[in-house]
Amino acid sequence: QVHLVESGGALVQAGGSLRLSCAASGEFFSINQMGWYRQAPGKQRELVATITSGQVTNYADSVKGRFTISRDNAKNTIYLQMNSLKPEDTAVYSCNAGVRLTVLPTSRFYWGQGTQVTVSS
Repeated sequence: QVHLVESGGALVQAGGSLRLSCAASGEFFSINQMGWYRQAPGKQRELVATITSGQVTNYADSVKGRFTISRDNAKNTIYLQMNSLKPEDTAVYSCNAGVRLTVLPTSRFYWGQGTQVTVSS
């Protein structure tokens, strides 16, 4: 079983910063791509940023230049540094990971429970 645990969500004023963390634990062979997604009330979940095991990153246009995703492979942890936060960034942020459970080249995707980020104007 694989568990993803997020932390770092909080209430912050517009223009402020937050750093989210997501740590993976359990028994697995390796972790491929990891990423952050968010879902605001009444909206569909959307991609925020992803990062591969080789540190290749991808960002949603809405967060480019403000958010930075990073990864510590030794700790099976990813981070999301969020700067210049806007009220429209308010959402539940969830971590996702593509995990190889065995040496076989097939992955299974796991989700964390989410952490609330609220940006006040």
